[in-house]
Amino acid sequence: MTEARMQESPEYAPGTFCWVELATTDGEAAKKFYTELFGWSFDDKPIGPDGVYTMLQQDGRDIGALFQMPAEMTSQGIPPNWLSYASVASADETAAKAKELGATLMKEPFDVMDVGRMAVVQDPTGAVFALWQAGSNKGAGIANVPNSFCWNELATPDVEKAGDFYTGLFGWGKNVQQMGPMTYTSFMNGERPAGGMYTPPPEMGEMPPHWLVYFAVDDTDAMVAKATELGAKTSAPPMDIPGTGRFAILQDPQGAAFAVIKLANPPT
Repeated sequence: MTEARMQESPEYAPGTFCWVELATTDGEAAKKFYTELFGWSFDDKPIGPDGVYTMLQQDGRDIGALFQMPAEMTSQGIPPNWLSYASVASADETAAKAKELGATLMKEPFDVMDVGRMAVVQDPTGAVFALWQAGSNKGAGIANVPNSFCWNELATPDVEKAGDFYTGLFGWGKNVQQMGPMTYTSFMNGERPAGGMYTPPPEMGEMPPHWLVYFAVDDTDAMVAKATELGAKTSAPPMDIPGTGRFAILQDPQGAAFAVIKLANPPT
């Protein structure tokens, strides 16, 4: 979480989270909320006969995207959510390997024009993420600086099963630490942190397994106050992680969860 990366032409090694994407029930309202909260600009791109894919941007570089879910998604009961994309050398080979390791393919590998090839995977514990084989687009043009994504974290009831799955799929290593009463796993992609994993304690209430997206901010408390003014709800109030930073977990007005964190060692 403390590693900083800001790249003019990002290269995301296989097994690195490279993109985040919001599926929401109200595209215009979500666009208004996030652009006001983070100061992002946007670029609407038409998809299909009546869809819009909104590229979210900072300093002219893409940091993620959002779209309004079509009826076939909402009819399946899919709630608003941020989807984390992991870079892979081959979407087809990695998707096949994921199935062998016990995952379910929500979407089989398919091409996104010349931009890349992707698949959507549900891990054996129920959390959903995407695979991204880069074509003309490698992923976010900016990351790990304020108002861009900086961490991806898996909440799951079965860290052993999930740990075996992700280390098998991406070749990640595991660094397991005790943070007070909580056991926290940092996945390692070589020498770089790739993401985190923990089992939510009972006091956090019932929640389905999911990958949570963290956005770096300059001031966690101020950002939570601003998000609340804009209609968000607080799932976990601001709190400190020694040596890492101060974070909070929020729900946007449509119900999608995300987190903000002021990193203890921000980029200089």
